[in-house]
Amino acid sequence: MRDTDKELLDLLVRKDIPREDIDLAKGVLETCPDVAETLANPLVTSDEKEAVINKLFPLSMGKFFHSAVKEKAVDHIPEILEDYIDILIEKQGSIKAVVRYVTPLTEVQQADLKKFIMERFVKEDVDIEYRQDPDLIGGFILNAGDVEYDRSYRTSLRAMRETLQSKATEITDSEDVDSGDIISVLKTEVKDFTVKSGETETGFITRIGDGIARVHGMNSVMYGELVEFETGVRGIVQNLEEKSIGVVLLGDDHGLTEGSTVVRTGKRAGVGVSDELLGRVVDALGSPIDGQGAIRADDYFPIEREAPGVIERKSVNVPLQTGILAIDAMFPIGRGQRELIIGDRQTGKTSIAVDTIINQKGQDVICIYVAIGQKNSTVAQVVNTLKKYGAMDYSVVVCASASDPAPFQYIAPYSGTAMAEYFMSKGKDVLIVYDDLSKHAVAYRAMSLLLHRPPGREAYPGDVFYLHSRLLERSSRLDDEHGGGSLTALPIIETLAGDISAYIPTNVISITDGQIFLESELFNSGQRPAVNYGLSVSRVGGAAQTKAMKKAAGNLRIDLAQFKEMEIFTQFSSELDQTTTDLLNHGHMLTELLKQPLYHPLPHYEQVILLYAAQHGLFDLIPLKELKDYTSELMSYIRSYGQDIIEEIEEKKVLTEDLGERIERIVTAFEE
Repeated sequence: MRDTDKELLDLLVRKDIPREDIDLAKGVLETCPDVAETLANPLVTSDEKEAVINKLFPLSMGKFFHSAVKEKAVDHIPEILEDYIDILIEKQGSIKAVVRYVTPLTEVQQADLKKFIMERFVKEDVDIEYRQDPDLIGGFILNAGDVEYDRSYRTSLRAMRETLQSKATEITDSEDVDSGDIISVLKTEVKDFTVKSGETETGFITRIGDGIARVHGMNSVMYGELVEFETGVRGIVQNLEEKSIGVVLLGDDHGLTEGSTVVRTGKRAGVGVSDELLGRVVDALGSPIDGQGAIRADDYFPIEREAPGVIERKSVNVPLQTGILAIDAMFPIGRGQRELIIGDRQTGKTSIAVDTIINQKGQDVICIYVAIGQKNSTVAQVVNTLKKYGAMDYSVVVCASASDPAPFQYIAPYSGTAMAEYFMSKGKDVLIVYDDLSKHAVAYRAMSLLLHRPPGREAYPGDVFYLHSRLLERSSRLDDEHGGGSLTALPIIETLAGDISAYIPTNVISITDGQIFLESELFNSGQRPAVNYGLSVSRVGGAAQTKAMKKAAGNLRIDLAQFKEMEIFTQFSSELDQTTTDLLNHGHMLTELLKQPLYHPLPHYEQVILLYAAQHGLFDLIPLKELKDYTSELMSYIRSYGQDIIEEIEEKKVLTEDLGERIERIVTAFEE
């Protein structure tokens, strides 16, 4: 800082200009840049400049502006004002203290307290505010500077309860449970009960609004740490700046104002996890919202967690069956894979995810459905569907609806992943659906703009790619040394007018291991699921298929591609040779076979049998309108008379020549 600037700053300090006047002056300079140009212009007379200063700026700052004009430091005024605001904030934090108590302090106690604060923080007079708070039960809490001293009975009782719970768990987990041990622990804890002084780093709000709080102090706070405001509302630290931090509120800001106290919790944002989550609907913080009572937490998992390293993983080679013939045959998904479901709105993206969850019944897979920015009625419909098909028994629904604030929508997928990692840590296979990440990116954009982060392409912040990459990288299949669990992700992205080259879609496509692209035209033409076989891909491919499925699917994608090309080429032809006619008929049959009703996933054996029969021309002579009824009756017949075929496919997962011949014989027998 130049000597001239220091002199101008000292002038503001000596005159003790109030914050309101500083903000008013800043507002004038920011709103009307021409004012600064006029004051700095040497062609403008001194009288004209004086008139401008007297008319636009507070009287208390007249001398400051005159001095700035005289010293030719008009361009440095914004920086000087910012430095002065920092001095005011430091002064506010250092000379204000808040004491919360149950029983009013005596004059002697107040004098001792004031002496302690002045020795600990400042050498001048200090302003102490006293607030009565019956919730403390006894004792008091002192907030002074950037530290909180907690000598309340409430905190000590809470600590004693946690100690008793942990010791009781240790005793009950042991083989020999003696009632005397429990009584001994109780006596010891009660005897040793004292009001202990807990020193905690604190800060105070300098600006609040739109669910975002700017907090001064707490210089040691971590990114992503939970902080607690004096009203009990919690927030997550998102911005770490030189002199302040940005906090997003996880609740209502009612009762919070500039100067309100904020306390560090010392732990990163996370959710309580346990097996009791299964079958429940929870919010982004893991609290139940289904009216079925509280959920007891066995552990605490942070929502932001580093993804497993390469050494901890093993290759993806165990299939995760969706039950959808078109996907399992051509774009197989393996346990530990990330397969993107992408398409316009109302093309059946959620239906594919729900079908996949329903198909995990009896497969020993835990399913987590994360609804981001959906209507509450839509989420309720999904929950009812899962209940109807018995899928809620092994599922968790995490809901951050469109009516929830942006921070809840932002943390919801991370909370869902933390719950998934809890089950994965126990060696379980987990499937997680993010519905959808395009709304998640919009919520993050809204939150980032309120935090004054610089906008980039389409107003998204520069780290929006990292937003989704650090989330999806947590999906993996762990080796046996690390528990052998897996986390499979099905992120959903909504496109506009089929534009998969937009910003967010291309980001997520580059992160995932393949995509299933759903097309509006196919959906409207009756092709359900409306999978575009050309743009869809699985980068894991045949490694995530059983040998039986790989052989039965064969050249299905090539046959469909040839059919589509030939269909376009011959649409205006009147006479076709027999080979072309056969190819078109076979293609129409395959297209019809791949159509599948909603919430009707097919078991593995049924997919293998139908694909094998179709690829060997056993359905080519069946009229298209009758094909669905025909295949349905065929499978009923095979379940009655070909149980040996079903058992061999399910047990060995291999399609031998002998098994193929038996499938052909039973299909022929059914036709006869």
